[in-house]
Amino acid sequence: MTTTQHHLDGAEFLTEQTKNLSKPTAPAALGETAERASKSNREVTDSVPYFQQWREAAHRVKQYAIANLDKLLVEFERNISARGATVLWAKDAAEANEHMLRIAREHNVKSVVKSKSMVTEEMDLNHVLAEEGIRALETDLGEYIVQLAGQRPVHIVTPAIHMSAADVGRLFHEKLREPYTEEHTALTDIARRHLREAYLAAEMGVSGCNCAIARTGTAVVIENEGNAGLSTATPPVHVAVVGIEKILPRLEDLPLFLNLLPRSATGQKLTSYTHLIHGPAPGRKLYVILIDNGRTNVLRDPAARSALYCIRCGACIYNCPVYRQVGGWAYGWIYPGPIGSILTPQLRGMKEAGKLPFASSLCGLCAEVCPVKIDIPHQLVHLRHRAVNEPSPMRSWTERLIWAGWAWMMGGPLRYKLAMTGVRIGVRLSRYLPWHPGKLGAWTRGRELPQVPGPDFRNWWKYNKSKYEP
Repeated sequence: MTTTQHHLDGAEFLTEQTKNLSKPTAPAALGETAERASKSNREVTDSVPYFQQWREAAHRVKQYAIANLDKLLVEFERNISARGATVLWAKDAAEANEHMLRIAREHNVKSVVKSKSMVTEEMDLNHVLAEEGIRALETDLGEYIVQLAGQRPVHIVTPAIHMSAADVGRLFHEKLREPYTEEHTALTDIARRHLREAYLAAEMGVSGCNCAIARTGTAVVIENEGNAGLSTATPPVHVAVVGIEKILPRLEDLPLFLNLLPRSATGQKLTSYTHLIHGPAPGRKLYVILIDNGRTNVLRDPAARSALYCIRCGACIYNCPVYRQVGGWAYGWIYPGPIGSILTPQLRGMKEAGKLPFASSLCGLCAEVCPVKIDIPHQLVHLRHRAVNEPSPMRSWTERLIWAGWAWMMGGPLRYKLAMTGVRIGVRLSRYLPWHPGKLGAWTRGRELPQVPGPDFRNWWKYNKSKYEP
């Protein structure tokens, strides 16, 4: 089984995965499953006559929540602390990991069960715990599969979307010494058997949080497999890691998102389980780590802060033609696809992730399916502008020179005319040059240079305008 590990400090659009986008490098199972999921999800959302009104309402709720983030976070902390939870604040992944290790040492934790959490992927938590001799086991089936394979998730909702049932059967045979099978129910039963003992033995459970309700101090976790409920309720210690953007003002806002998220993520009307956690159960401990990790950087840019509205449904990823060609690992960090292309540069900085906004065809499908109406295409264009204007190693001196020359040529009618004359002559002569047509890099890799038509319009009009003037 091929393993894939990428360094978490950078997020370039990885060249080894994207050197020829005209030839798919993602596994066939990824594109097929993404297409099937996209079609199914759209059928479900299109069947709801007021789905667009839901989208608009959710956009307004998230807009208010992000605009009042400071007040709502303090309100959430106050209300959940009043019921016995311990709230910890973390400015970045390193501080969040320090909190996690301190909790683990305090409670003598040697084994951890984890439900799905993209924030803990940002923290690289499993490896951090492993370095302390603590075994962290993913309990979501897709996360469990990629953990066994030594890989990282390729999608935020379906982490093992790139693997077929045959791939999983071979993996379970190799890693778990189970008889080979491709039957879905049998594979699920194998995973359930191996995970059941881990829940009972773990001293700590770790989860993410889909929504944090400010007014009631409620952490909401939704799931389909029951693993999140077992991970949060069975061990004596539960740690919920919450990105600060997950805040919602009121409990009355929650049904709207419970309707939107599963329909956009998995094509369901409602997930199988919805857990509302108001505080620790008697005799147990609950810690809530509120983590920034670059999110306040997103807040600073009014034109880009709507990226924080994301509810992690993955709909934009399923529909993205670039993602289907190259897969999730090409994006170099935790979040792939369109949402990764607008979120990662802001969380990690343009120096590390400035190429990601260019990993898009700007087809607009992502905006069409986003349940909270994030205008991803315009955000991509805005971040491209930032990427080429902010200090960044992605801009070489040759690129700067080319764009400076282009700006000069477009700066006046005479310069423009001279430039276009040069282009027309150059294109006509290029067919006779030894480097044509394959030496112009990406530009001619998938296209031919256009044939130059007859006289340009300016010259044609100069000699013909008398025929058309009154």
